[in-house]
Amino acid sequence: MNLTVTLDGGKKVTAHYPDGLSMVTDQSIEAGGEGSAPSPFMVFLGAIATCAGVYVENFCSHRSIPTTGISLTQQAEFTIDDNGKRTLAKVSLQVHLPAEFPEKYRTAVLKAAELCAVKKAIANPPAFEITAVTA
Repeated sequence: MNLTVTLDGGKKVTAHYPDGLSMVTDQSIEAGGEGSAPSPFMVFLGAIATCAGVYVENFCSHRSIPTTGISLTQQAEFTIDDNGKRTLAKVSLQVHLPAEFPEKYRTAVLKAAELCAVKKAIANPPAFEITAVTA
């Protein structure tokens, strides 16, 4: 998949996807932006949680289990090194299930959330190559 990124002024940056969709990001006010959209790192963290949510929704859908009352929460923990650099240390996801959720599927729905493709990409990171192209 190829996408194009534009620098839209201030701290706004937009990813344009081949299918016509786009994703706008902005930096927080503290980082010099307007805080009008999630920062790229917030999008990254959101991608983990929403991806797990897709897998939970698919799991329930395939078993005709209502998703009313199901939600996910995510906590990100960071470490700070001696130079003050913040590093993501741990991501914790909780799948909140209503009392009427079938007991026999409680472990399986968590395994479904574990299948998230974004999580798998982080667990087995790709190679990165960054080059400059002069017009």
